[in-house]
Amino acid sequence: MHLPLLEKILRPVIVYLFLIGFLRLFGKRELAQLNPFDLVVLLSLSNTVQNAMIGDDNSVSGGVIGAFSLLTINWLLSRLLFNMPRLNKAFEGSASVLIRHGVVDWDEAKREALTELELRSVLHKQGFNDFSEVEKCVLEPNGNFYLEGIKSMSDDAQRAELRKAIEELHVEVKQMRTELAARGALPI
Repeated sequence: MHLPLLEKILRPVIVYLFLIGFLRLFGKRELAQLNPFDLVVLLSLSNTVQNAMIGDDNSVSGGVIGAFSLLTINWLLSRLLFNMPRLNKAFEGSASVLIRHGVVDWDEAKREALTELELRSVLHKQGFNDFSEVEKCVLEPNGNFYLEGIKSMSDDAQRAELRKAIEELHVEVKQMRTELAARGALPI
């Protein structure tokens, strides 16, 4: 082995922890992969830190030890954060509400470095055509977007009107049957 075993285990762990910290520091946008530039950064990042993780060792055993170290630290950190919700909340960060009641919070979008074009692209992927159709758009700490559409009040009103008309028809039919039955023209 080119490097001592302990060093082969610690190098990926240290790089992993720094990458987690840097991704948290640089924001949710890096996780959302909104445009080709962000994707290139994330792909290049893995190549950039490769030698820092395994050194000059290109052997199978070096790769296996590095992969094992990464998976182990990820598993341990996941368990730790699961068992400590407050630490998880502090580590994860908070969601950013970008649209409320069809109105874009441009200051929040600016803090997340989202352009109007990128935000419209997110809406279009979810089947919305305009900001006015969105009740709420949230950029979650993990980089996912949550969108909720505005429920059309006219649809709700139409349903209520139809329900009322059906109930009225039901009452009228019942009255007509009772009248016909009273005349002996219809058996009850």
